[in-house]
Amino acid sequence: MSTPQFLTLPPGVRRTDIETSRGTFAALEALPGSGISERGPALLVPGYTGSKEDFISVLQTLAGAGRRVLALDMRGQYETPGPDDASAYTCTELGADIASVIETLSDPVHLVGHSFGGLVTRETVITEPTLIESYTLMSSGPAAISGGREVDGRVLLSALPKVGLEHLWATRMEPQAIAKGVPPDIVAFLRRRMFMNSAVGLMSMANELLSMADRVDQLAKVSGGASLPVLVLYGENDDAWDPEDQAFMAERLGARKVVIPGAAHSPAVEAPETTASALTSFWNDAERT
Repeated sequence: MSTPQFLTLPPGVRRTDIETSRGTFAALEALPGSGISERGPALLVPGYTGSKEDFISVLQTLAGAGRRVLALDMRGQYETPGPDDASAYTCTELGADIASVIETLSDPVHLVGHSFGGLVTRETVITEPTLIESYTLMSSGPAAISGGREVDGRVLLSALPKVGLEHLWATRMEPQAIAKGVPPDIVAFLRRRMFMNSAVGLMSMANELLSMADRVDQLAKVSGGASLPVLVLYGENDDAWDPEDQAFMAERLGARKVVIPGAAHSPAVEAPETTASALTSFWNDAERT
């Protein structure tokens, strides 16, 4: 299959693998134009059914501020393999994976978790706060997902064992993407990515996404005690977690809040320049303090 134009890597961005104590993780790496990182590294973690490619539009800009930036596929996502063991895909286990990735880097990282990736990385921060320079929850919420995305998750959980992924893709996922105006080459990539996911991982992650308890108080205790800067960033039209719930989460955390105009659930895709600017500003401020 030819590479969709959307997935053409910008200059300074390369595909790589990260070897850790818990396995190998597929990643995209962006470096400053000079090749020298003058600021702390950043690690971007995607959401459910997502992948490192969800951050392609922001990687070059983020690295241009003088830092190494990594985006990865979690265990069982796209180009990172995962076992046929449901217990391997809990937020606790996936969060430990993220910690193992950070441990391969030379410095504490600016950690970003998008959507389900926010629930995963929250476990990393609660467990290993000393590994983190700053923490961003991007389009993520305090607990289990709600609204229309909750319905989608429950449909997948119920139907996947009965009819299979091919049927779900052909009758639900692909028509939804086409109805939203997604270009054909991107639809082709989304199909390829979906079918490279671990089927067991899809089920287990969906269960986590639909049942996760509120852990904001635990995160607040850790981030406050460690004086860890936290940012809550989301699109004004987010259709996964209610924007009001995310705003209240920011209050509970004593966190900085940024609302991206015109964006919905994927600010890095829908408003990449605004999102990259907000992240860079937050990271620079965190390093100064």
